[in-house]
Amino acid sequence: MRCSGGNRTGAALLAAALLASAGSACSAKGEVRLPADGASPVPPAADGAATQAPSAALAPYYTQKIAWTACKDGFECGKVSVPLDYAAPEGERIEISLVRLPATGERIGSIVLNPGGPGGSGIEYARAAKTVLSPDVLARFDTVGFDPRGVGQSAPVRCLSGAQLDKFIGLDGTPDSPAEVDALAAGAEEFAQGCEAKSAKLLPHVGTVNAARDMDVMRAALGDQGLTYLGKSYGTYLGAVYADLFPTKVRALVLDGALDPALAPVPAINSAQARGFEVALRSFITDCFKQTSCPFPVKTTDAALDRISALLKTADQHPLRNGTGDSRKIDESWTTLGIVTALYDRRSWPVLRMALDQAFQGDGTTLLRLGDILVDRKKDGTYSNQTEANMAINCVDHPYPTSTSAYEEAAETAQRESPRFGSYVMWGSLPCEYWPVKPTTTDQALKAPGAPPILVVGTERDPATPYEWAKALASQLSSGVLLSFDGDGHTAYRTGSNCIDEAVDRYLITRTPPKPNTLCPKVT
Repeated sequence: MRCSGGNRTGAALLAAALLASAGSACSAKGEVRLPADGASPVPPAADGAATQAPSAALAPYYTQKIAWTACKDGFECGKVSVPLDYAAPEGERIEISLVRLPATGERIGSIVLNPGGPGGSGIEYARAAKTVLSPDVLARFDTVGFDPRGVGQSAPVRCLSGAQLDKFIGLDGTPDSPAEVDALAAGAEEFAQGCEAKSAKLLPHVGTVNAARDMDVMRAALGDQGLTYLGKSYGTYLGAVYADLFPTKVRALVLDGALDPALAPVPAINSAQARGFEVALRSFITDCFKQTSCPFPVKTTDAALDRISALLKTADQHPLRNGTGDSRKIDESWTTLGIVTALYDRRSWPVLRMALDQAFQGDGTTLLRLGDILVDRKKDGTYSNQTEANMAINCVDHPYPTSTSAYEEAAETAQRESPRFGSYVMWGSLPCEYWPVKPTTTDQALKAPGAPPILVVGTERDPATPYEWAKALASQLSSGVLLSFDGDGHTAYRTGSNCIDEAVDRYLITRTPPKPNTLCPKVT
């Protein structure tokens, strides 16, 4: 999905990131001490229950020790080794990269983070630990971030060059002629072929089920008998899959900005997400009218929406000016991407007001820079592998339509429901039609029977993961507890609500969840 439910690491700090966006990665790599095949397992560093493997064949992975090495700013870096294919654990191995910030106080264990995506770097996310987690949580837990398999520093999927990604993202995502549909389909097929050419061996094994299995190996290597975890957006799906596979290994899971695992991406997830962006856009407009810098001369919601629609139509026919110095044309797709990016967090709304004011005057530079943040494009024209990993993981996690006509029909329906985002979001999954490997899982409810309470957090006007999904996931999980926030933006924890932060912190530290269906008030 072009607009996946990803937190995208920097989406919570877009205004600041627009001025200075840079993610730190480990500069020094830790080595793995894994027993050779047939060797005696390394004695566990912690309680033997922590390192008990699901099978004898996996025992060498569960008893490995992480060799941590210092890697700037008080962090330590390391790796764990996991099977490429869990059906053949004696076969090829890959390495999962981690970063750790030791607890500052009386330590309970580790808290593992995932920012979403899929494709978001947990290493970069953990580097922002002092923003991501409260001081109380930082005191009690080692903060651990990791790049899931296929992502970043962990056997990354690669498909296209930077120039090819520029072209792909700039394809007309709202085709209104057969020729434009054909061009979009050709680009989608080229994306899939590029992944097969560069990453064929990895593609069958990058799904979320395998990433969840990797997390259990990590849990054991970290010496934790139960997993403590904060997952946002797609990270809620990863956490729910983990709980369903390993319910007795759960200590405390916070799933913030939830996905509904029972829904198919096309059309259900994409349609709901497009509608979510419409809701967020209306909230932005309502707030904009209260600001002196609001670029809408007519202070009615319908008039403002019409002006944005006109901007998108203009960009489709006559690209906006690009002041970045590169050759990209700021067409409708890049313009839409920039707007979508800023809707992830209300703290970026001042930047969106400025970007729209410029765009209405024909200058799309700020919108383009916003879009670059969401797809993790660097100033030199290179990309992280976030977009490629996002597609690779989604395409093996879910069944997708196998005909372009099915996408076309779904896009027409979505466009009626969401005039500014429906078609764009729906067509974003098209490469999965041409994917070289079949999906490995089906879309179904996850129950995790036997797990202790799992905290699901939902924001009522979340643009990327609609609130209805949080309610659905909490009801599906046998021990799900719903915590709601009357707020705007993508995810709730550490975005300004003391009510949310206190409830989450108490649960993480004491394993005591709030009362079911607690509603935290709007922050004024």
